[in-house]
Amino acid sequence: MALQMKQEGGFDYLETGGPGEPLVLLHGLFGGLSNFGAQIDFFQEKYNVVIPTLPIFTLPLRMVSLAGLVDHLAAFIKYKKFPPVHIMGNSLGGHVAILYALDHPEQIATITLSGSSGLFESAMGNTLPPRKNYEFIKQKTESTFYDPAVSTKELVDEVFSTVNDRLRGLRIIMTAKSAVRHNLAHKLDQIKAPTLLIWGNQDTITPPFVGEQFKELIADSELYFIDKCAHAPMMERPEEFNAIMSDWLERVAARTEAV
Repeated sequence: MALQMKQEGGFDYLETGGPGEPLVLLHGLFGGLSNFGAQIDFFQEKYNVVIPTLPIFTLPLRMVSLAGLVDHLAAFIKYKKFPPVHIMGNSLGGHVAILYALDHPEQIATITLSGSSGLFESAMGNTLPPRKNYEFIKQKTESTFYDPAVSTKELVDEVFSTVNDRLRGLRIIMTAKSAVRHNLAHKLDQIKAPTLLIWGNQDTITPPFVGEQFKELIADSELYFIDKCAHAPMMERPEEFNAIMSDWLERVAARTEAV
């Protein structure tokens, strides 16, 4: 992934500049642009893959909330003058994607959710973890994956650094509490865009029943489970994730053309 971060218009993002429609990828609460390296490599020849940084740590403190992140995403897509986008979100990024789709349905071509919050999630909790407790952070970070080896020391160190920065830790808690308040159960029937759900069978943060609930509440949706996989399928099982998503996008495109 040799792309350079772009900084313009008050936004930080990666963009492949590919020939096709925009494919916008949204990271989770502890995620980042590096979470999507396999998706960039796979999709960049067919789509313009775009990964904006969600400004959890840079928004003015009074704006730190899910609504603040959605407003930032809306301003970014408007700034880029994108046509309707294919949007994919993992964890908190999925939650942001849904809220954006509800507010701007005309800007959505398709939605892909993976381990999305919005109905139920069990993560760090509502208070800061014990400061300087590296082992606690290591165990929590490893719980994101079925195979703990995927949780590298670099990843654990990054999360540990974040939660031990008091202001950053406060922003994490504020954002997490905002996500819990924004339960989407009563709104998902408003989603009309084709929606793909990809869940890890061993996800303990947003367990499989959460994916099943999304499937029940979003009319035009398909749900796929990946085995030996937890909360971040695009990182842990990238080949299976990309194959499912690519096939589905092609089928939706064919269906749209037929109509």
